[in-house]
Amino acid sequence: MARDLFEPARDIPNLQGKVVLVTGGNAGVGKATVRAIAHHDPAKIYLCGRRPAAIEKAAADLRSETHFDGIVTLEMDLGSLESVKKAANIVLDNETRLDLLFLNAGVAGTAPALTKEGYEAQFGINHVGHAMLTQMLLPLLLSTQKIQSADVRVVLTSSNAAFAPPMMLPSGGLDLDAMRRPDACSPMTLYSHSKLANVLFARKLAALYPSLSVTVVHPGVVKSEIWGKGAGGFVSMLLRPLMMAMWVSIDEGAKTQLWCASVPRATQPKGTNKPTGVISGAFYTPVGKLQPYKGVTAKTELVDALWTWTTDELAKHGGPGWEGA
Repeated sequence: MARDLFEPARDIPNLQGKVVLVTGGNAGVGKATVRAIAHHDPAKIYLCGRRPAAIEKAAADLRSETHFDGIVTLEMDLGSLESVKKAANIVLDNETRLDLLFLNAGVAGTAPALTKEGYEAQFGINHVGHAMLTQMLLPLLLSTQKIQSADVRVVLTSSNAAFAPPMMLPSGGLDLDAMRRPDACSPMTLYSHSKLANVLFARKLAALYPSLSVTVVHPGVVKSEIWGKGAGGFVSMLLRPLMMAMWVSIDEGAKTQLWCASVPRATQPKGTNKPTGVISGAFYTPVGKLQPYKGVTAKTELVDALWTWTTDELAKHGGPGWEGA
């Protein structure tokens, strides 16, 4: 399928019997993702978000719009690991399978703050909270993959900010020692730092669990609520007019993560060195265009450093550890 011709309404396959979870499903690209998936007959979609009133309204609106009653709300504050664990346990207690996991929620350029456990807020929400959720749900994802004809996908929403020039990232790319300080860098540098963490985390997860499809995406410059909550300072003010000129709708922004969750996994045709389909561990830009890793995103030592740090930090807060690792 030509990537530029991908249309979710036509090209997402039937999802009968499958269970889906979308973080940040009440707004922006997450809401558009839930809407698109709901038209393809899944068993259930967990719409996750921090504010109960917001997720209930979004779910009610989407049920009415799509005529799909299997959208259920799940309160989850990614800035609180206790909240993440509670939400994950609800899924584990109620489901025997989980087929699609969209790690979609995020914040961008926010004012200096710490999460409940004391992590820099953008890094804590965009990376640490999602890492805890993944660790908690991993046994269910792996057991689902053993079901005949199962095709389990994990899709992380990152950004091209992960490929930012050195001046827009901490020295060396990662500064994990500073992630207990709310103002270690400028808000936009901290955003790029958190999005780099999404990429490095996806690379390691894909390498350790090859039975799963794990991809990470840049959705494009999407006109969504995330940019209305920032406090990114002078750099953000300079970039905003450029972003406004490039904005796409939330439905357009959702296409690449829907592409990664839908099209066949990669195969390499005989006589070619170019695989077709979704490559686990890869980064994609709109729509489904492979972006090679370069600079800090390509450094294996950073992949391993982040994984070790994350594993140790999750263990401090009751994380169960990585299944089979």
